[in-house]
Amino acid sequence: MKHLQITRFALLLILSLLPVVVFAAGENGQVDAWFTALNSYLATVLFFDVMPGEAEMPMIVAWLIVGAVFLTLRMGFVNLRLMKHAWYVIRGRYSKADDSGEVSHFQALTTALSATVGLGNIAGVAIAISIGGPGATFWMIIAGFLGMTPKFTEVTLAQMYREVRSDGHIMGGAMEYLSRGIGGGIGQGLAALFAILTIGASLGGGNAFQVGQALGAVKEQVGFFADNNWAFGVIMAFAVGVVIIGGIKRIAHTAEKIVPVMVFIYLLAASWIILYNLPMLPDALILIVKSAFSMEAGIGGLIGAVVQGFKRAAFSSEAGIGSAAIAHSAARTPYPVRQGIVALYEPFIDTVVICTMTALVIVITGVYDANGEFATLVASREGAALTSAAFGTVISWFPVLLSISVVLFAYSTMISWSYYGERCWTYLFGESYSMVYRILFVVFIVVGSVTSAASILDFSDLLLLSMAFPNFIGLYLLSGKVKVALTEYLEKLNSGELDREVGRQEH
Repeated sequence: MKHLQITRFALLLILSLLPVVVFAAGENGQVDAWFTALNSYLATVLFFDVMPGEAEMPMIVAWLIVGAVFLTLRMGFVNLRLMKHAWYVIRGRYSKADDSGEVSHFQALTTALSATVGLGNIAGVAIAISIGGPGATFWMIIAGFLGMTPKFTEVTLAQMYREVRSDGHIMGGAMEYLSRGIGGGIGQGLAALFAILTIGASLGGGNAFQVGQALGAVKEQVGFFADNNWAFGVIMAFAVGVVIIGGIKRIAHTAEKIVPVMVFIYLLAASWIILYNLPMLPDALILIVKSAFSMEAGIGGLIGAVVQGFKRAAFSSEAGIGSAAIAHSAARTPYPVRQGIVALYEPFIDTVVICTMTALVIVITGVYDANGEFATLVASREGAALTSAAFGTVISWFPVLLSISVVLFAYSTMISWSYYGERCWTYLFGESYSMVYRILFVVFIVVGSVTSAASILDFSDLLLLSMAFPNFIGLYLLSGKVKVALTEYLEKLNSGELDREVGRQEH
């Protein structure tokens, strides 16, 4: 036990000093060299090619595709059958005052959405199309549809295996159903691996990537930040720090206010651009479908569109990644399956609706052309700035509106991912060290403001997608229990028992 405490202390000390070293090296470009070397190593280990021939299919993307198809079939297309019931649950029809948990169904959903509805929807979609072509949009929608079932499965498991601690806080997520559901050394090992990857992803994709892409859009409108990147990082660090110090309840209350507003603003602006270019919409849709199956660039081009679509969908909706299960585990509900059903809306809103709107804006305006007017932004993977340019083609002041949306998207994503990382940090080190992580997270916001977008994007992809490896092992092995729970729940729903439970509560 003493040796374990010494090891934990040493690791905490190293991690605490890491952002100071990285920030010191950020201004002279050394941090980009570090990221490049680390990305190369991680890609060799986790993203090796499993596709024979010239076409490339990273192992982790194939892992996501196969897993999503398997669970969709095993759960009997729950992603289609229970959307109406999920809507009733979100609206509170089945909620009772004595349900155990920390937050409501709606708060859990908006907290999870605040992490997924972020720059993956704005920057990620633009990057996917600029790399994989318009066809990546089609595969992104397919991935969003299939991703609804892994999201349902992991959230249900998070509720099944969550732990309500003595202080009232809930510990739940993939690390809990891996360690307790699978059990033994294998379960413990997978849980620890997931926790480590989640901490890394929270500092990368859930933090540095968000502030970096937000800065890329904002500095186009506010020249001061173009020469003072660190200043933007400090402002965002303060705004995030004020919220995350308060824990899940303050995060949930903030998320339920920000998410509906930012989604409304963004969809309104995107809809205006599409309506303005309405005559071009049919051609854009045809181009997306044709490009999705185009063989002009050979099988490699087709596979490339599939890979980019699924990668961006995974980065955007996080379906199968296991992250959102941490937020949903805190929801008040007597039936684990019920919160899983609520989670069906997450990939649908995030990927099928919002990402599709962004993609139509990018394709219709044509800003993704690598040889066009915005070739520099395409080459540097400045996805948020590229989307901003697309908005600017219609109305000159739309990029200002997008910049506001980008900051809100980045902000909401960071506060939610701070909770994911903090829960995993607590799982590894204990509740008494949670504040160390929160401080570390805030410091990394400043680090993200002085690091290039391309380096952070690759690093974020590697860590976030890698979370699917241990998580899907748990989903495969424990999917039978979810299937049984789903069958029992549907029997109660169809017999009217669930409605009678609410009736007894109301009377």
